Amino acid sequence: MAVHAACDRLPSLAVSRCDSGQSTSVGAVPRVRNPPVATIEPHTPRTCGTCAALRASLRAAPRRVGRARASYNRAVSLVANSFIAFTDGAAKGNPGPGGWGAIVVSPDRTVAELGGGAPHTTNNRMELSGAIAALDHVAGAPEPLIVYTDSTYVIQGITQWVWGWRTKGWKTASGGEVLNRDLWEQLFALASARGSKGVDWRWVRGHVGTAGNERADEISVLFALQKPAGLYRGPLDGYPRDLSVVPGDTSVPARGSSSGSSSRSKAPAHSYLSVVGGVPMRHTTWADCERRVKGVAGARFKKSTSAADESAILRDWGVTLR
Repeated sequence: MAVHAACDRLPSLAVSRCDSGQSTSVGAVPRVRNPPVATIEPHTPRTCGTCAALRASLRAAPRRVGRARASYNRAVSLVANSFIAFTDGAAKGNPGPGGWGAIVVSPDRTVAELGGGAPHTTNNRMELSGAIAALDHVAGAPEPLIVYTDSTYVIQGITQWVWGWRTKGWKTASGGEVLNRDLWEQLFALASARGSKGVDWRWVRGHVGTAGNERADEISVLFALQKPAGLYRGPLDGYPRDLSVVPGDTSVPARGSSSGSSSRSKAPAHSYLSVVGGVPMRHTTWADCERRVKGVAGARFKKSTSAADESAILRDWGVTLR
Protein backbone atom coordinates (compact mmCIF):
# COMPACT_ATOMS: atom_id res chain seq x y z
CA MET A 1 0.00 0.00 0.00
CA ALA A 2 1.43 3.36 -1.02
CA VAL A 3 1.86 5.75 1.88
CA HIS A 4 2.28 9.48 1.47
CA ALA A 5 5.57 10.81 2.79
CA ALA A 6 3.76 13.13 5.19
CA CYS A 7 2.40 10.12 7.02
CA ASP A 8 5.90 9.32 8.32
CA ARG A 9 5.92 12.64 10.12
CA LEU A 10 2.19 12.74 11.00
CA PRO A 11 1.09 9.22 11.83
CA SER A 12 -2.42 10.48 12.50
CA LEU A 13 -2.91 11.22 8.83
CA ALA A 14 -4.07 8.07 7.12
CA VAL A 15 -4.16 7.77 3.36
CA SER A 16 -7.67 7.44 2.02
CA ARG A 17 -8.58 5.21 -0.86
CA CYS A 18 -11.07 6.01 -3.51
CA ASP A 19 -13.40 3.51 -5.08
CA SER A 20 -10.68 2.45 -7.55
CA GLY A 21 -8.28 1.62 -4.75
CA GLN A 22 -5.76 4.39 -5.58
CA SER A 23 -4.44 6.49 -2.74
CA THR A 24 -4.58 10.23 -3.21
CA SER A 25 -3.60 13.28 -1.25
CA VAL A 26 -3.19 17.01 -1.58
CA GLY A 27 -0.32 18.55 0.34
CA ALA A 28 -0.14 17.03 3.80
CA VAL A 29 -3.88 16.33 4.05
CA PRO A 30 -5.22 13.15 2.45
CA ARG A 31 -8.28 13.52 0.27
CA VAL A 32 -10.64 10.96 -1.15
CA ARG A 33 -11.21 11.47 -4.84
CA ASN A 34 -14.73 10.15 -4.68
CA PRO A 35 -15.81 10.54 -1.04
CA PRO A 36 -18.61 8.28 0.12
CA VAL A 37 -21.95 9.99 0.39
CA ALA A 38 -23.85 9.62 3.67
CA THR A 39 -27.06 7.73 3.26
CA ILE A 40 -30.08 9.62 4.62
CA GLU A 41 -33.27 7.68 5.02
CA PRO A 42 -36.25 9.41 3.44
CA HIS A 43 -38.73 10.92 5.96
CA THR A 44 -41.87 8.81 6.15
CA PRO A 45 -44.55 10.49 8.28
CA ARG A 46 -46.43 7.21 8.69
CA THR A 47 -43.55 5.58 10.57
CA CYS A 48 -41.98 8.66 12.17
CA GLY A 49 -42.44 8.55 15.94
CA THR A 50 -42.40 12.35 16.29
CA CYS A 51 -45.07 12.76 13.62
CA ALA A 52 -47.19 10.04 15.21
CA ALA A 53 -47.04 11.79 18.60
CA LEU A 54 -47.95 15.10 16.98
CA ARG A 55 -50.91 13.55 15.18
CA ALA A 56 -52.13 11.98 18.42
CA SER A 57 -51.82 15.33 20.21
CA LEU A 58 -53.75 17.11 17.47
CA ARG A 59 -56.49 14.47 17.55
CA ALA A 60 -56.77 14.83 21.33
CA ALA A 61 -56.80 18.64 21.28
CA PRO A 62 -60.49 19.03 20.34
CA ARG A 63 -61.44 16.60 23.11
CA ARG A 64 -59.36 18.53 25.66
CA VAL A 65 -60.88 21.82 24.53
CA GLY A 66 -64.35 20.29 24.63
CA ARG A 67 -63.85 18.98 28.16
CA ALA A 68 -62.48 22.32 29.32
CA ARG A 69 -65.44 24.15 27.79
CA ALA A 70 -67.90 21.71 29.36
CA SER A 71 -66.25 22.16 32.76
CA TYR A 72 -66.39 25.93 32.42
CA ASN A 73 -70.07 25.83 31.42
CA ARG A 74 -70.90 23.62 34.41
CA ALA A 75 -69.05 25.99 36.73
CA VAL A 76 -70.88 28.98 35.24
CA SER A 77 -74.23 27.28 35.85
CA LEU A 78 -73.26 26.70 39.50
CA VAL A 79 -72.60 30.38 40.13
CA ALA A 80 -75.31 31.79 37.90
CA ASN A 81 -77.21 33.28 40.84
CA SER A 82 -75.04 32.60 43.87
CA PHE A 83 -71.53 32.59 45.33
CA ILE A 84 -69.74 29.25 45.70
CA ALA A 85 -67.03 28.77 48.32
CA PHE A 86 -64.69 25.92 49.24
CA THR A 87 -63.00 26.20 52.65
CA ASP A 88 -60.53 24.14 54.64
CA GLY A 89 -58.02 24.33 57.47
CA ALA A 90 -55.01 22.41 58.75
CA ALA A 91 -52.63 22.37 61.70
CA LYS A 92 -49.32 20.54 61.80
CA GLY A 93 -49.22 18.94 65.22
CA ASN A 94 -52.70 20.09 66.28
CA PRO A 95 -51.80 22.24 68.11
CA GLY A 96 -48.97 23.54 66.01
CA PRO A 97 -48.40 25.82 63.01
CA GLY A 98 -51.58 26.04 60.99
CA GLY A 99 -53.16 27.49 57.90
CA TRP A 100 -56.55 28.01 56.30
CA GLY A 101 -57.67 28.31 52.71
CA ALA A 102 -60.78 29.42 50.86
CA ILE A 103 -61.84 29.69 47.23
CA VAL A 104 -64.75 31.96 46.35
CA VAL A 105 -66.41 31.91 42.93
CA SER A 106 -68.62 34.94 42.25
CA PRO A 107 -71.67 35.30 40.02
CA ASP A 108 -69.61 37.64 37.81
CA ARG A 109 -67.46 34.60 36.93
CA THR A 110 -64.38 35.55 38.90
CA VAL A 111 -62.39 33.43 41.34
CA ALA A 112 -60.63 34.63 44.49
CA GLU A 113 -58.31 32.39 46.50
CA LEU A 114 -57.81 33.39 50.14
CA GLY A 115 -55.36 32.07 52.69
CA GLY A 116 -53.76 32.73 56.05
CA GLY A 117 -52.23 31.03 59.04
CA ALA A 118 -51.09 31.14 62.64
CA PRO A 119 -47.86 29.95 64.31
CA HIS A 120 -49.60 27.95 67.05
CA THR A 121 -53.18 26.88 66.57
CA THR A 122 -55.54 23.92 66.11
CA ASN A 123 -57.18 22.30 63.13
CA ASN A 124 -60.67 23.39 64.28
CA ARG A 125 -59.61 27.04 64.58
CA MET A 126 -58.21 26.94 61.06
CA GLU A 127 -61.38 25.31 59.71
CA LEU A 128 -63.41 28.09 61.30
CA SER A 129 -61.03 30.75 59.98
CA GLY A 130 -61.43 29.52 56.41
CA ALA A 131 -65.22 29.70 56.66
CA ILE A 132 -65.05 33.16 58.27
CA ALA A 133 -62.81 34.44 55.47
CA ALA A 134 -65.22 33.18 52.79
CA LEU A 135 -68.25 34.80 54.42
CA ASP A 136 -66.37 38.02 55.06
CA HIS A 137 -65.28 38.15 51.41
CA VAL A 138 -68.90 38.27 50.21
CA ALA A 139 -70.29 40.35 53.09
CA GLY A 140 -72.90 42.79 51.86
CA ALA A 141 -73.54 40.98 48.57
CA PRO A 142 -77.21 39.99 48.23
CA GLU A 143 -76.71 36.72 46.35
CA PRO A 144 -76.93 33.44 48.29
CA LEU A 145 -73.74 31.67 49.32
CA ILE A 146 -73.04 27.93 49.09
CA VAL A 147 -70.13 26.76 51.26
CA TYR A 148 -68.46 23.39 50.69
CA THR A 149 -66.34 22.17 53.62
CA ASP A 150 -65.12 18.80 54.88
CA SER A 151 -65.51 19.92 58.50
CA THR A 152 -68.56 18.47 60.23
CA TYR A 153 -67.46 20.55 63.24
CA VAL A 154 -68.07 23.77 61.32
CA ILE A 155 -71.36 22.69 59.74
CA GLN A 156 -72.93 21.21 62.85
CA GLY A 157 -71.65 24.04 65.01
CA ILE A 158 -73.08 26.85 62.89
CA THR A 159 -76.36 25.12 62.00
CA GLN A 160 -77.17 23.34 65.29
CA TRP A 161 -74.96 23.80 68.32
CA VAL A 162 -74.54 27.58 68.22
CA TRP A 163 -78.15 28.23 69.19
CA GLY A 164 -77.85 26.28 72.42
CA TRP A 165 -74.48 27.84 73.21
CA ARG A 166 -75.86 31.35 72.88
CA THR A 167 -78.91 30.51 74.99
CA LYS A 168 -76.66 29.17 77.76
CA GLY A 169 -74.31 32.18 77.62
CA TRP A 170 -71.75 30.37 75.47
CA LYS A 171 -71.67 27.35 77.72
CA THR A 172 -71.75 23.74 76.64
CA ALA A 173 -74.40 21.28 77.76
CA SER A 174 -72.07 20.19 80.56
CA GLY A 175 -71.53 23.80 81.67
CA GLY A 176 -68.02 24.24 80.27
CA GLU A 177 -66.77 27.10 78.14
CA VAL A 178 -67.32 26.78 74.41
CA LEU A 179 -63.97 26.32 72.73
CA ASN A 180 -63.08 28.85 70.02
CA ARG A 181 -65.88 31.14 71.15
CA ASP A 182 -64.23 34.17 69.53
CA LEU A 183 -64.33 32.54 66.11
CA TRP A 184 -67.82 31.12 66.57
CA GLU A 185 -69.12 34.59 67.38
CA GLN A 186 -67.51 36.01 64.23
CA LEU A 187 -68.93 33.23 62.06
CA PHE A 188 -72.38 33.52 63.62
CA ALA A 189 -72.46 37.27 63.02
CA LEU A 190 -71.46 36.93 59.37
CA ALA A 191 -73.93 34.09 58.73
CA SER A 192 -76.79 35.88 60.51
CA ALA A 193 -76.20 39.02 58.45
CA ARG A 194 -77.07 37.02 55.32
CA GLY A 195 -80.47 35.99 56.64
CA SER A 196 -81.92 32.62 57.57
CA LYS A 197 -81.37 31.16 54.08
CA GLY A 198 -78.39 33.22 53.03
CA VAL A 199 -75.82 30.45 53.55
CA ASP A 200 -76.18 26.86 52.35
CA TRP A 201 -73.67 24.69 54.21
CA ARG A 202 -72.66 21.54 52.32
CA TRP A 203 -70.35 18.77 53.46
CA VAL A 204 -67.79 17.23 51.11
CA ARG A 205 -65.58 14.28 51.96
CA GLY A 206 -61.93 15.32 52.05
CA HIS A 207 -59.29 13.93 49.70
CA VAL A 208 -61.56 12.24 47.18
CA GLY A 209 -60.73 14.44 44.21
CA THR A 210 -63.16 17.37 44.61
CA ALA A 211 -61.00 20.06 43.01
CA GLY A 212 -62.19 22.98 45.13
CA ASN A 213 -61.71 21.11 48.38
CA GLU A 214 -58.31 19.77 47.30
CA ARG A 215 -57.06 23.25 46.45
CA ALA A 216 -58.39 24.75 49.70
CA ASP A 217 -56.54 22.00 51.57
CA GLU A 218 -53.39 22.69 49.56
CA ILE A 219 -53.53 26.40 50.44
CA SER A 220 -54.03 25.53 54.12
CA VAL A 221 -51.03 23.22 54.21
CA LEU A 222 -48.79 25.70 52.38
CA PHE A 223 -49.64 28.46 54.84
CA ALA A 224 -49.08 26.08 57.76
CA LEU A 225 -45.64 25.32 56.32
CA GLN A 226 -45.07 29.04 55.63
CA LYS A 227 -44.57 28.38 51.93
CA PRO A 228 -45.86 30.48 48.99
CA ALA A 229 -49.37 29.46 47.97
CA GLY A 230 -49.61 31.42 44.72
CA LEU A 231 -53.14 32.64 45.42
CA TYR A 232 -55.20 33.14 42.27
CA ARG A 233 -57.47 36.09 41.57
CA GLY A 234 -58.93 36.36 38.13
CA PRO A 235 -61.53 35.11 35.64
CA LEU A 236 -63.18 31.73 36.04
CA ASP A 237 -62.23 30.66 32.52
CA GLY A 238 -58.55 31.13 33.42
CA TYR A 239 -58.69 29.11 36.63
CA PRO A 240 -56.58 25.93 36.34
CA ARG A 241 -58.95 23.63 38.25
CA ASP A 242 -62.41 22.29 37.50
CA LEU A 243 -64.59 23.74 40.24
CA SER A 244 -67.75 22.34 38.67
CA VAL A 245 -67.10 18.85 40.07
CA VAL A 246 -68.97 18.66 43.37
CA PRO A 247 -70.52 15.65 45.12
CA GLY A 248 -74.18 14.87 44.67
CA ASP A 249 -74.68 13.90 48.31
CA THR A 250 -73.55 16.71 50.63
CA SER A 251 -75.40 15.66 53.77
CA VAL A 252 -73.38 15.50 56.98
CA PRO A 253 -72.61 11.86 57.87
CA ALA A 254 -74.44 10.42 60.87
CA ARG A 255 -72.64 10.81 64.17
CA GLY A 256 -70.91 7.67 65.34
CA SER A 257 -69.69 6.74 61.87
CA SER A 258 -65.93 6.55 61.58
CA SER A 259 -64.78 9.83 60.01
CA GLY A 260 -67.97 9.91 58.03
CA SER A 261 -67.39 6.51 56.44
CA SER A 262 -70.23 5.31 54.24
CA SER A 263 -71.30 2.12 52.56
CA ARG A 264 -68.90 2.97 49.72
CA SER A 265 -65.86 2.70 51.99
CA LYS A 266 -66.99 -0.71 53.25
CA ALA A 267 -67.89 -2.16 49.85
CA PRO A 268 -65.34 -4.29 47.97
CA ALA A 269 -63.30 -2.30 45.48
CA HIS A 270 -63.85 -2.77 41.77
CA SER A 271 -60.93 -0.45 41.03
CA TYR A 272 -59.07 2.57 42.29
CA LEU A 273 -58.96 5.58 39.96
CA SER A 274 -56.51 8.45 39.84
CA VAL A 275 -55.92 11.53 37.72
CA VAL A 276 -52.52 13.21 37.72
CA GLY A 277 -51.79 16.05 35.33
CA GLY A 278 -55.04 15.37 33.51
CA VAL A 279 -54.08 11.74 32.80
CA PRO A 280 -56.44 9.12 34.30
CA MET A 281 -55.31 5.67 35.41
CA ARG A 282 -56.95 2.57 36.84
CA HIS A 283 -55.31 0.69 39.72
CA THR A 284 -56.11 -2.72 41.15
CA THR A 285 -54.87 -1.87 44.65
CA TRP A 286 -55.01 1.17 46.87
CA ALA A 287 -51.25 0.96 47.40
CA ASP A 288 -50.62 1.48 43.67
CA CYS A 289 -53.07 4.38 43.57
CA GLU A 290 -51.56 5.99 46.65
CA ARG A 291 -48.04 5.79 45.23
CA ARG A 292 -49.16 7.74 42.17
CA VAL A 293 -51.07 10.53 43.91
CA LYS A 294 -49.23 10.96 47.20
CA GLY A 295 -47.70 14.41 47.46
CA VAL A 296 -48.94 15.49 44.01
CA ALA A 297 -50.81 18.79 44.08
CA GLY A 298 -54.21 18.66 42.39
CA ALA A 299 -54.23 14.87 42.05
CA ARG A 300 -57.59 13.10 42.20
CA PHE A 301 -58.30 9.61 43.43
CA LYS A 302 -61.33 7.53 44.30
CA LYS A 303 -62.45 3.95 44.83
CA SER A 304 -65.10 2.53 42.52
CA THR A 305 -67.36 -0.30 43.63
CA SER A 306 -68.54 -1.49 40.20
CA ALA A 307 -68.00 -0.96 36.49
CA ALA A 308 -70.97 1.42 36.41
CA ASP A 309 -69.61 3.33 39.40
CA GLU A 310 -66.21 3.58 37.70
CA SER A 311 -67.81 5.02 34.56
CA ALA A 312 -69.80 7.53 36.60
CA ILE A 313 -66.67 8.72 38.44
CA LEU A 314 -64.73 9.17 35.21
CA ARG A 315 -67.67 10.99 33.66
CA ASP A 316 -67.87 13.35 36.64
CA TRP A 317 -64.15 14.02 36.31
CA GLY A 318 -64.49 14.63 32.57
CA VAL A 319 -61.81 12.07 31.62
CA THR A 320 -61.68 8.78 29.70
CA LEU A 321 -59.46 5.77 30.28
CA ARG A 322 -57.56 4.47 27.24
